[in-house]
Parts: sequence; structure tokens; C-alpha cells
Amino acid sequence: MTGLSRHNAVMTTQTSVTTDHLNDPRPMLDRAIATGGFVVAGVRPEQLTDPTPCTDMDVRALLAHLIGVLNRVAALGNGENPFAVSETTVPDDRWSDAWRQSGRRALDAWSEDAVLERPMALPWIEGSGAQVLASYFSELTVHTWDLATATGQQPDWDVTVVTAALGAARQMLPAENRRALYAEISAARGLEEVTVPFAEAVPISDDAPAIDRLVAWNGRDPRR
Repeated sequence: MTGLSRHNAVMTTQTSVTTDHLNDPRPMLDRAIATGGFVVAGVRPEQLTDPTPCTDMDVRALLAHLIGVLNRVAALGNGENPFAVSETTVPDDRWSDAWRQSGRRALDAWSEDAVLERPMALPWIEGSGAQVLASYFSELTVHTWDLATATGQQPDWDVTVVTAALGAARQMLPAENRRALYAEISAARGLEEVTVPFAEAVPISDDAPAIDRLVAWNGRDPRR
């Protein structure tokens, strides 16, 4: 187990606030997919080339990336390599259909209880299937926020899901020096180039809404 994985295991053990999702994250995944579906459905055709908080992706590319996240979740549940999943091309009038299909595949792949106990490993976490699945709440929710922000939407955020995502983000992302973290992750994947998908955490009030605290920890400034 890497030092990063040991750190995650300790943090998971110490976390005691609303940890039911760590035992069975599937209901939370369902709720996160529902919020994402609402936002995806709200994207207008003329917004597909608009910029997003992910500076290297426009709205169309972000939609493809979000669906790719669900496809990687499905691959994990099916015992496949999530990094072998490629982002597929979707016709511009079928994004909602693609989201529903990928969401269903993700949920179906985790439908057997035994998958939750299966040992799994990613470069940034090792643990049971349940623990690894819970780690995806952060990426899924943050990118849903990215899409909502880019398209001028204000969804009704599921506070329970967002709080779980924030807990996962704090376990996986240090507040500073994230380049060192992603150098370790890149090396574990055999990559020569280090990519840093999340900037340093943005300072924000502890009493800010949970969604604002989540995206701030992930390097976005919700006040912009």
C-alpha cells in the first residue's frame, strides 16, 4: 500500500460523520446521478461551445467527460480497467439519453452486494469496492457544478451527497502541494507527464454552503 493509500485508510477510519455511504454508497450514487441528469437536461444547444470552469474543456467536452466518469464507475463495478474507458462521441441532441444510459450501466454494475466487499485499487486509493465507489462522489459532483456554472443553472443540490463528496475530497486532496500528489499518481499509472487536474484549495468560510466548500477545496472559486 502506498503512503497516499495509507493516509486515506487512516482518514476513512477516523471519519465518523454520516458514514453510511461508506458501507453502501449506491443510494448516494443514484442521487448524484439524478442531480447530474437535471443539469445535463438543462444545457441548451447554443451553450455547447461555451467555456467552463475546467479551462481545457468547453461545455460539450465537459458533458463527454462527465459521461466518461459514469462509464469508469461501471467498469470498476464490472471488474474492468476504468482507465481503458475512452470518452465517446455523442450527438448533440442525445446528451440526456447518453447520461441516463451510462447512469443505468453504472448502477447495474454495482447491483450485487458482493461488489462492495471486493478489494479494489486506484492510484489514489485502495480499499473495498464501497470505499472506492464513494471516492467518485467528489469528481462527479464537482463536474456537475462546473456544468451548472457554465450554463447558468442553479440546481437543488443534495446536501447529503455534497457533504459526502466534500469528505472524500478532503481525504484524497491535500490543501497544498498538489503537484507532488499528482506526480505520485502519474508515476503509479506509468505516465511520464504529470497533469494537475485540481488547483490548490481556495480559502472559504467554514459556514459557506456545502457545495461552495466542495468546489473551493477542489480549486474552484465559487464566488466568481
